[in-house]
Amino acid sequence: MLLQYLRRQYKLLLFLAASAAIFAAVLSLYAYPAEAVGYAALLCIVLGLIFFAVGYAGFLRRHRELERLREAVHEAVLPLPPARSTLEADYQALLNAVCVHRAKLLTQSENKRQDLLDYYTLWVHQIKTPIAASRLLLQSGGETDREALSAELLKIEEYVEMVLGYLRLDSDSTDYVLRRCALDDVIRASLRRYARLFILKKLTLEFHETHRVLLTDEKWLGFVVGQLLSNAVKYTPEGGSVRIYPDGETLAIADSGIGIRSEDLPRVFEKGFTGYNGREDRKATGIGLYLCKRVLTNLGQGITIVSRPGQGTIVRLLLHDGRQVEE
Repeated sequence: MLLQYLRRQYKLLLFLAASAAIFAAVLSLYAYPAEAVGYAALLCIVLGLIFFAVGYAGFLRRHRELERLREAVHEAVLPLPPARSTLEADYQALLNAVCVHRAKLLTQSENKRQDLLDYYTLWVHQIKTPIAASRLLLQSGGETDREALSAELLKIEEYVEMVLGYLRLDSDSTDYVLRRCALDDVIRASLRRYARLFILKKLTLEFHETHRVLLTDEKWLGFVVGQLLSNAVKYTPEGGSVRIYPDGETLAIADSGIGIRSEDLPRVFEKGFTGYNGREDRKATGIGLYLCKRVLTNLGQGITIVSRPGQGTIVRLLLHDGRQVEE
C-alpha cells in the first residue's frame, strides 16, 4: 500500500524536494550560515513528512471504506461516507442514482422473468391436454375422430400462436406493418380457421358484413379476432350461437354462452386473471384477453365487454380509421 501511495504522490514529493533544494540554494547565495540553511531545509522535510503521513493515513482510510463498499455493492443505495467537498457530493449523488436505476432494472427483469416462468408453466400444462387427446384419437382412427383430431391440432396451434404473441409484445422491437385491409377478409379468415370447432359443437354462426377498410396490421388484428372467436366457442354450450355484426363504429362479437360475472368484468383484461369461469374450466390462462387489449392499444384501437351470467357475452372492437367499401 505504501508503494502504491508513493507512486500516486510522486509528483508532489518531487515538488517538495525541488522546493527544499531551491530554498537552500537561495539562502546559500546570500551567504547564510550552513547551519541555518540546513535547519530550514530540515524543517521543510519534517513538515513534508507530516503532510505525507496525514495523507497516507487518509489514503488507508479511504481504501478500507472502498473495500467495505465493494462488499455492499448488491444494496440498492451504497452506504457512502460523508462527502468532503461539493464535487465529491456530486459524484456520490451520481453513484446513488446509478445504483437506484440498476435496482429498478433488476426488479423489472426479475418480474419479467417470473411472469414468463409462470406463463410457460401454465402453457405447458395446457398444451398437454390437446396433445394427449390427439394421441387417443390417432389410436382409434375413425372418420369422426379425424375431425376431432383436427380440432385438437387447431387448439395446439392456437396455444403456440398465443405464446409467440406474448413474446413479441414484450420484445424490444415490434413487427407491426400498417396498411389498409378489408375488415371482412380478416373476419372470414378467422372463421375458416375455427370452422371445425363450430361444427363439432354444433354452433350457429351469424355473420353480417361490415364493408369497412381499416389502416391496421392485418396479422395482429386477425390474432385478436381469432382469440375472441376461440373464447366464444370455448364458453358457448353445444347448440348455442355466435353473431358477428357491425354496431356503429364498432365490430361486435356476441355469443349465447355462460357469460361473465359482474364482479369479474372490470378485471378481464388483466394478465393472468381467469375469474370464476376460468376456475371452473381449469384450462383458462388469463392471457388471451390481455393480449387482445395490448395489441389493440398498440394499434390505436379499443375493446369493451358487456356480459351477464347465463345470457352470453358481447365483445365490441372500437376500430377507428374505417371507411365504407365502395360497392
